[in-house]
Amino acid sequence: MFSPVIGQKAKRAAVRKALDQHKVYVTAQSFSAGQYSARVLVDGEAYWVDEFRLSQLRQGLSPAELELTPATDD
Repeated sequence: MFSPVIGQKAKRAAVRKALDQHKVYVTAQSFSAGQYSARVLVDGEAYWVDEFRLSQLRQGLSPAELELTPATDD
């Protein structure tokens, strides 16, 4: 049986999960010799990543978990 209290708790848990995830913004993309790379901004820090790492970031993994180093400005 569905209870309004259970429904509210589920909604609040979903909102909490969404707020806790890192926001990933793609600021530049590069296609060279068949390779894709993207410059992303996560929590105010920029990183160059490939397509696989980008998908991992979008799934909620942090740059620290992926052992990414911040991009240097040229």
